[in-house]
This record gives sequence, C-alpha cells and structure tokens, in this order.
Amino acid sequence: MPSFEQLAEQLEPTSTALLTVECQQGVVGKDSALPELAAEARGALLNVARLVAGAHEAGVQVLHAVAERRPDGRGANHNARLFRAAGRLPVQQHSGTTAVRIAPPIEVADEDLVVRRLHGLSPIAGTDVDALLRNLGCRTLLITGVSANIAIPNAVFDAVNLGYTAVVPGDAIAGVPSDYTPVMIRNTLALVATITTTDEVLACWKRQRRVMRG
Repeated sequence: MPSFEQLAEQLEPTSTALLTVECQQGVVGKDSALPELAAEARGALLNVARLVAGAHEAGVQVLHAVAERRPDGRGANHNARLFRAAGRLPVQQHSGTTAVRIAPPIEVADEDLVVRRLHGLSPIAGTDVDALLRNLGCRTLLITGVSANIAIPNAVFDAVNLGYTAVVPGDAIAGVPSDYTPVMIRNTLALVATITTTDEVLACWKRQRRVMRG
C-alpha cells in the first residue's frame, strides 16, 4: 500500500480520471445476464457509486465504459468461448436497451463521458478512452467495476502500457468466484498498479478540497 501522501499525489484531481467498467444493468443490475457476478458485485457497486459521487465533488473526470452488442451481432467477436457463450445468454447487452444503462446506485452526471464498445475484452484498447484521457490531461486512471476475471486486468494492463499510472481500489472491483478477486489483486494487479481502498481515495480527495479552500 502507498503512503497517504503518495496516493494523494497520484490522485491529484486535475490529472486523474475515474473509469467504471461494465457497471451496466445487464451485467451488475437486478436483471443481469450474469447473476452470479451481479451478486458478487453488490458491495463493489456501492463503492463504485461512492467513488463516482466523490469524483463529481472533487472535480475528477468520470468515464463509464459500456460493453454493447448489436442485435444482429455485426462486428462482435466470435473467436473465444466467452463471446459465443455471451451470445446465448437470456439477457443481451443490445445497444439502446436498459441492459446497457449504468446501473443504480451510480449517478451519471452531465459532465461524465460514456464510451461504448462493440468488440473485444478491453474497455480501453480499440476505444476512444486513450484519446479522451490525453485530451483531458489525465496521468492517473482509477479503475473500478467488473470483472476482475477479464475486463479489469485488461484495463489495468492497457493503461500501464499506454503510460498511465493505474490505481485500483480493491473493494470497488469484483469477479467470480468470490475468492478469486483478492488472489488476482495480490498476485497480478499489485505488480503493476497502486492498490488502495475506496475510503482512502475519498479521504485523499476530501483533504485536497480542504487545502484548496485554504
């Protein structure tokens, strides 16, 4: 774990962005296509909502990465078992449907950016996220959401490869089974990202607001 001072420096609001990954109703909502993941993500989703609210207060840019699929499947991947299984699920992440709306209790503000993808496993590679972050002057990417099995590690690796500092609140991501996420954090993500908690991130932003008010 970094010191409070080190974390505060990494999370300076003007150069930090918060990314929520697949926090959409069809994935983590009450009508999820993946009920086991949705159940596992309940606590993490509450923390994502807290972080989004804190980011709005602190002036930190929020981006929501959403995975979608056209009803005709055009442009979607078919080159892995995961994609073929997703095409058979009872709830489809079809563009324009409730399934691809950001799930409560996360509040989407007018200034938030929503980045949608029709292909692949990563919320960053092959999307607009990198260009948007660079235009915003972002140097640190705070990564939250699901799943710790696939999309979250993809996002962390892509962020690091692109030169960003990746920060992961371990209590704001989730995967299945329940004991997998801490193992992934300890043995993989901790090697390339700063691991922290929701409370520590919010404490940094709260102190920075007090300093700014003088």
